[in-house]
Amino acid sequence: MKLFEFEAKNLLKKYGVEVPPSVLIAKGEDARKKIEEAGLEPPLVVKSQVLVAGRGKAGGIKKADSIDEAVKLVEELFEKPIKGLKPSYILVEKAIEHEAELYAAIIIDRSERKPLVLASRYGGMDIEEIAKEKPESIIRLHIDPQVGLRGYHARIIGKKIGLSGKALRSFSNFLSALYKVFMDYDGDLAESNPLALVGDKVIPLDARIIVDDNALYKHPELGERKLEETGEYTEWEIKARSQGLTFVELDGDVGIISNGAGLTMTTMDLVYEFGGRPSNFLDLGGGADAELVKKAIRFLFEFPKAKKIFINIFGGITRCDEVAKGLVQALEELGGMKKPIIVRLTGTNEEEGRRILKEHGIEAYTDAIEAAKTVVKLQA
Repeated sequence: MKLFEFEAKNLLKKYGVEVPPSVLIAKGEDARKKIEEAGLEPPLVVKSQVLVAGRGKAGGIKKADSIDEAVKLVEELFEKPIKGLKPSYILVEKAIEHEAELYAAIIIDRSERKPLVLASRYGGMDIEEIAKEKPESIIRLHIDPQVGLRGYHARIIGKKIGLSGKALRSFSNFLSALYKVFMDYDGDLAESNPLALVGDKVIPLDARIIVDDNALYKHPELGERKLEETGEYTEWEIKARSQGLTFVELDGDVGIISNGAGLTMTTMDLVYEFGGRPSNFLDLGGGADAELVKKAIRFLFEFPKAKKIFINIFGGITRCDEVAKGLVQALEELGGMKKPIIVRLTGTNEEEGRRILKEHGIEAYTDAIEAAKTVVKLQA
């Protein structure tokens, strides 16, 4: 789960990190009143709170030299989509004059099974370009999770990016706090870019934290994130999730329904192999009953990208007769076959499944390759 910038900074603040004074404004609130009550004085930075990277380049971060200008920018940013997302919150922050912009992050290096600390003397919006042009400027250090990030680790990294004296101590303290947040909240990413050098201390001007979804049950204080706020899901993916379907939207026109992630991926590969393009990934999982099958078929009938449907079932835990019942029920409720459907059905109770389908005028294939070729050739 991605955290908003203000949420990430609140966590850092909880761990003793100094962050710029700020106020959060929700859509519909009186921006002027909140800014004045917070005691913020210009210059200010007005920041759209959307869960995507690259807000600055996309026009989601603006500087204001007066409260009047800040209020106007708040109103504008609430109506300005950033990579397709309109914010529900705007963060108004004290602009911090600084001598340099650094970069610091902690990620999981899955190949090494360890946290990896990344740091650079060059921070800011173009860190990706800097990583390409000056890869030697990115300092990398793996951390043994049983040992943790020690003070000497942080000091070594700080020295390598050119810090010394009190600035080095401040950076070391910041990196230690960032690591604690990363570990305590089961992070996939904890990042500050830019991390401003202000005299003899560092202050995170921006912060990004991503928490492992599988660990969210341990952090109820983070609350639930509305799917539409994340920017990671399409309208149809959100609809599918609300119905309990495992669905990913793609760009083709062949609707895919299968059971098990591996078989679903293989089904997509078969469609690609014979010149087609899947419109989606839809995995019924193991043990799907008629009701779930019916729900999946109804969903793809509504999904506009799917012009034809390929149902590829290899019954193990999933019973072929249940799949057949679900398909028949969907067709009866919807008044017929709204889109062409090709079915491949083998495995548990396949004879009964075939019988049910045949009674309703549907012939099921046994060969997945033959079925895939057929669905690709179909004129939708």
